Amino acid sequence: MSPQHLSLDEAVATFRPVDSLGLPLGPGQPVALIHALGARTDWEHFEVVGAMLVDFYELFDRPGVHLSSLFYGPAERIYRDAGASIDFIPADFRRFAPVMQSRCPRVMATVATPPDADGWMSLSVHAGATVDELHRAGADAARTLIVETNAHFPRTLGISDEHPHRLHADEADIIVVSDRLPVELTDPPVGDVERAIAAHALTFIHDGSTLQTGFGAVPSTIASILAEGAGGGYGVHSEMFTTGLMRLHQAGKVTTEHKNRFVGFSIATVAAGTAELYRWLDGRDDVRFAPVSVVNDPDLIAANRRLVTINGAIAVDLWGQITADTIGVHQFSGIGGHEDFVSAAGLELEDRSLVCLPSTTVVGGVTISRIVTGFSAGAIVTTPRHQVDVVITEYGAAELRGLATRDRARALAAVAHPDFRDELLASVDQRT
Repeated sequence: MSPQHLSLDEAVATFRPVDSLGLPLGPGQPVALIHALGARTDWEHFEVVGAMLVDFYELFDRPGVHLSSLFYGPAERIYRDAGASIDFIPADFRRFAPVMQSRCPRVMATVATPPDADGWMSLSVHAGATVDELHRAGADAARTLIVETNAHFPRTLGISDEHPHRLHADEADIIVVSDRLPVELTDPPVGDVERAIAAHALTFIHDGSTLQTGFGAVPSTIASILAEGAGGGYGVHSEMFTTGLMRLHQAGKVTTEHKNRFVGFSIATVAAGTAELYRWLDGRDDVRFAPVSVVNDPDLIAANRRLVTINGAIAVDLWGQITADTIGVHQFSGIGGHEDFVSAAGLELEDRSLVCLPSTTVVGGVTISRIVTGFSAGAIVTTPRHQVDVVITEYGAAELRGLATRDRARALAAVAHPDFRDELLASVDQRT
């Protein structure tokens, strides 16, 4: 059945005052449609389920609109602090899919490239956890699939007939057109602390390593140094494909021959970065996108040879527990794929999992340690202690795998800021 080609206003008019909408994580969201929905004021109960908004929308200031978020970004934190109707759903990235399926929003919406000559629309920079639900909505006469096509988004490829990373125009109920540019993420500035952390991390990366990196100053610095260095033969198996990983490709350092899975291309489930990255991705076959159920499968991650995963944290306690998505009792970001990549690298001795963070932060003008004796009551652990391998600060690397509790605590105290080490070491002997 052919889709309706509607204007944004006409598409918005198809929504009901009592309705529900499902959205992909950040880069896959139909930004123009969400903005257009903000023009309506007759919402009685409009439930939106999504993750990591990439813009601010009048829609979420409207009475009767509620946002259930699986991952907080800056927009969600601001909406929450301003008193908007918003809740957090605890789930890692792979579990977004069953959450969306159980919620079964009447309307599913995504961004995609314009249809090609055969009617196929690439899902571009986002495969994530909503692919199956998009297909289900398109096949269900009682539901609506809206696709916002945008020629500024790169046409990217999937990995097989089973995961082709595309929708056909005939699956869509409604197609709207947008010319908004994809959201750009520029890496944070790099200072002496980030360079020192990167230098320690590089000692764990060898020729032929398969890499997973996240967004941020430290992963970007590591990728840049690897791109400029003498080594190579790297593979990429990463939840997010970033501008830093593009630089590694451009330098000819990614050859993938040492990978055991997905040989011949880098694999990711989402991409975010600069406008240059989006242009570079267009039409490439050496970077492929697959659903998060594939990319973040711990068995498939662990099948890579010489795997090195690089992730961040908010704080680490002397037991080796990590908080990565909350500050105290307040939600800061989301669980994402942190645990998948931290844990998978612990299944073989040749694999390493690096958790990188500055040793201190400043809160209310006071410098505090990000390595602590123990988390306070109510703190939420993202990753348990038994899954943590290496913790890196600007003062060194604490290799925890195989160490007894007291030895782990000593190793972590040794990479804390010198101003806090005595206090941390004083609590070590209390551990058995």
